[in-house]
Amino acid sequence: MTKPLSGDGLRKARELFAAALHEKGLREERRRQSDLGEKGRLGGLIHFIRYFWRLLEPNTPFVEGWALEAMCLHLEAVTRGEITRLVINVSPGFMKSLLCNVFWPAWEWSAAGRPFERYVTFAYARHLTERDNTRFRDIVRTDLFRELWGHTFELVEDGKIKPVNDKTGFKFASSVGGVGTGERGSKLVNDDLHNVKEGESETVRTETVRWAREAMSNRLTNMATGAIIAIGQRVHDEDVSAALLKTGRYVHLVIPMEYDPQWHCSTGWWEDPRTEYGELAWPERFPKEVVADIKTQLGPYAYSAQYQQNPEPRGGGILKRDWWVPYEVPAGTSLEFGRKFDLIIGSLDPAFTSKQENDPSGWTAWGVYYERGAARVVLLGAWQKWLEMNGKMPERLPGEKHKEYQRRSSKDWGLTQWIKYECDRCKVRVLLVEAKASGHTVVQELRRLYGDENFQILLIDPGAQDKRARAYSIQHLFAAGMVMAPASVSDDMLIFREFAQTVIDECAKFRGLAGEEDNLVDSTTQALRWMRDRNFLTMDDERSAIERYRAENPTPAQRPSIYDV
Repeated sequence: MTKPLSGDGLRKARELFAAALHEKGLREERRRQSDLGEKGRLGGLIHFIRYFWRLLEPNTPFVEGWALEAMCLHLEAVTRGEITRLVINVSPGFMKSLLCNVFWPAWEWSAAGRPFERYVTFAYARHLTERDNTRFRDIVRTDLFRELWGHTFELVEDGKIKPVNDKTGFKFASSVGGVGTGERGSKLVNDDLHNVKEGESETVRTETVRWAREAMSNRLTNMATGAIIAIGQRVHDEDVSAALLKTGRYVHLVIPMEYDPQWHCSTGWWEDPRTEYGELAWPERFPKEVVADIKTQLGPYAYSAQYQQNPEPRGGGILKRDWWVPYEVPAGTSLEFGRKFDLIIGSLDPAFTSKQENDPSGWTAWGVYYERGAARVVLLGAWQKWLEMNGKMPERLPGEKHKEYQRRSSKDWGLTQWIKYECDRCKVRVLLVEAKASGHTVVQELRRLYGDENFQILLIDPGAQDKRARAYSIQHLFAAGMVMAPASVSDDMLIFREFAQTVIDECAKFRGLAGEEDNLVDSTTQALRWMRDRNFLTMDDERSAIERYRAENPTPAQRPSIYDV
């Protein structure tokens, strides 16, 4: 019969049992953190961050979110060698420095079994990379880390400039154009290469871009297998992120603070889970009221660049956003303009394909009216869609009302059906279609299907001018306050309707550069140029000049007779 333990024996047994449980817990944690993941599935990096978060931020709770997981997913793909060039554009406060310059290298050296990795890290100022090297060093020297991963490597140099381990790995802190030109690594980590305050200094920005394009890649030990990661918020439409992405070699993970469907991100490893316009990326850390405060403090230009990752020239480029005049319509109702228009036209920049890697078709509708002789033009509708030429037109169900039928069938419509619907809805009298390669085919099909409708279909030749010149040719209409967009009052503020804001945003960002989103800009310039060329949109001074000329030069019927009749 076994004698029950008591006294020192019982205490020792309890200690042994606790030690065994603790070791079992360590084994489980090592297993979780050692998972390298696979394409589309998170591995152990997020577990590593959870476990060691308390070492760096003991007084700040760790707040998780899918935006953080998306960044982890792509860094794990870099670890596995699936991605060798990566640009990550996220908002300030998204843990980018801690993630890329502290936790991820520490995870690779330990849980991922890669203590031989050599990192060369850059920022716009060296004190930032040295700060992160200090955080990195502080983690790997702690008892908590050594207990879990002390067997993987030993630090032989622990300075903040270049921590070195006994497995040939190191982490070197540098800056744009900084010292240490002889250092080369297996991974280059670029964290905020631009100083936000200097983002608009053309001299500083141009030199930083030149360095990134010409000198940075020379720091890789192996150009074929080495990885380059650039992470930060956008500061300008010609910043380092733009220059790297233009090479076509980089995977681009971009997470706007507020979701915009026209900038939907899908990388092949991950897809933005949001579907509704304005959905927040990390509401657990940045709730709606916080984002509203950030917008107020920064203003539209800085917010668009740093938080939406969509920079534009301050106030807009050729067609500035402040030039759009609000046309007030009732809030919370269907769009009712409360007037008859003298002319309504539709303008189509066509493309017929359902593949989102190709350009979409851009549609705008415009109404012209005259008030005390002054011409004004109002944006009545707009969209961008990836559509086949012709879709399906299912049979109408017995007793089904026309609007119900339209709602049910519209998901299967093609470009021609959508154009017919918009022409009917907006009461379009003239439909303009740009005479690009696809435009001829679109016009032929529209005339075949709807040639007897009450709107005229015109094929418009844009001429020899490029897109930039065409935008400048109607700039004066905006500057004169002749172009309007529907807006509604909300909390004592005029808010443009969503479709109108999309057009305003694209016009404001447009600079006529290759690769820009410009379908709605093309549709807008086509419409306004056509109306301007046909004197539907005359300037106030032009109208006055015409009236003076007519007064001074009467028509033959108004001139006095030379002979009595």
